[in-house]
This record gives sequence, structure tokens and C-alpha cells, in this order.
Amino acid sequence: MLDEIDLRIIELLMEDGRRPYTEMAKKLGLSESTVRKRVQALVEEGVIRRFTVEVEPSKLGLRTVAIVGVDVEPPRLLEVAQSLSQLREARWVATSTGDHMIMMEVWTRDGRALTRLISERIGGIEGVKRVCPAIILEKLKG
Repeated sequence: MLDEIDLRIIELLMEDGRRPYTEMAKKLGLSESTVRKRVQALVEEGVIRRFTVEVEPSKLGLRTVAIVGVDVEPPRLLEVAQSLSQLREARWVATSTGDHMIMMEVWTRDGRALTRLISERIGGIEGVKRVCPAIILEKLKG
């Protein structure tokens, strides 16, 4: 069971995964070793799955970011989701309920590259019935 300190540590790490333990300890009024042990426990318990980096796609020359809904033949759902997960352009892929069976975020160089990705590579996967992209204009949070 997580307590308020654990939740605050998680919040601080979600703001900046590189935040030093000493800084977190100071903010929380704890020792550095206590924060270190709590973070390690959160990792071991699977609460924190991994530490990662957030990248600005445009700085990599990837100017088009889209959320893509994909509808598939139901028996092929997991097979198609796995195939989509292998695409270099896919940032994340999830099965879902609602309007589309699979949702994914993709980063491409431009609109033309997005069109090719959708029509040739995603649309060409056996079992895909429909692909519905929505280009992200501005990301406000996350």
C-alpha cells in the first residue's frame, strides 16, 4: 500500500525522472537514504516500471505527430497490435475499447510520410479494416 510519501516521490519523479535523491529528500524533509530506499522499493514492487526520457519530436526532424485509431478483424487483434508495435514510427500502441480497437501514437517526418505509413504499412497489415489518423496540433500536457 502506497502512503503519501510514496505518492509524492512518484509525483516528483514524473515531473523530472533525473531529479536527484538529495533534492527530493530536501523537498520532503527526509534523508537521502530514505528516499533512495523508497524509490528502490517502488521499482521492486513494480510501481515504477522504468525511467525514461521525453523527446521533442520536431528536434529530431519529425514534424508530424498523430494519434491513429485502427480497426481490425477481431480474431487478429493481438497479432495486428504486435505488428504495429514493431513499426519504428510507433511511440506507443494500446488495445482499447471505444471508437477503435487499437490506438497508437506515431511520429513522422511530415504529412506525406504519415500518408505512406498509413496507406502502405499500417493499411497493408493483414486484418486491418480501417485506419483513422488525427494529427496533433499542440500538446498541452504530458
